[in-house]
Amino acid sequence: MLQVCLNGGHGPGDSAAVPMSPVAMAEAAAAAVAAGADDVHVHPKTPCGGDTLSPRVLADTLAAIRAAVNVPVGVTTGVRSEPDPVRRLARVRAWTALPDHACVNWHEPGAEALAAALLGRGVAVEACLRSGTDGPARFLRSSLAPRVLRVHAEVTDPSPATAESTARALLAALARSPHSRPVLLHGSGATAWPLLRLARQLGLGTRIGLEDTLLLPDGSPARSNAELVSAALAAPVPARTAGT
Repeated sequence: MLQVCLNGGHGPGDSAAVPMSPVAMAEAAAAAVAAGADDVHVHPKTPCGGDTLSPRVLADTLAAIRAAVNVPVGVTTGVRSEPDPVRRLARVRAWTALPDHACVNWHEPGAEALAAALLGRGVAVEACLRSGTDGPARFLRSSLAPRVLRVHAEVTDPSPATAESTARALLAALARSPHSRPVLLHGSGATAWPLLRLARQLGLGTRIGLEDTLLLPDGSPARSNAELVSAALAAPVPARTAGT
């Protein structure tokens, strides 16, 4: 599967193509899905451009995107949205509209309780497990591991020269879990395209969008999320070699 990540921590100062309002997010999602994306990941934004878990903003964002696409829509629950884990949990419990899934960063404080609350409300959980953190180890010990929708294997190694090795080490660690869950592998910045190609080579889910990279594979600026999705689907899939 190919997920489009519409905005993330980027804003208009990074690229005029980054969608910030519910209407802009809906338009970007519609174009990305038309280009071939199977799933949408979005960061609802305050009028000032900050990530938020506000029930009202979330409801407005989901309503706009769902009016434009007929694929699952998921949101972030990261600390940028609400640094305090108690307040973050309260926000999620106060949601009046529910996303199809929500990404939980397992290395962040309160991740287990947050994931349990989401599951209790009928929201599927994407377990975000970042390389270089204790998130993967904590997840492998979690009683919630068999209940998540999928695992986001997020490689934070910024070097294209070593990111593949880091990704393979992370995947090997996750393979030790007795609970097999679908895996979505991705990088960001300079590693977004190399790791997208690796994910496709390994037959894993992946994602692309203006959250992860502002550039096309040739290094030119992307004009939209849809253009990134089209480039991802057009990218040649490397042949598998022995042992992969």
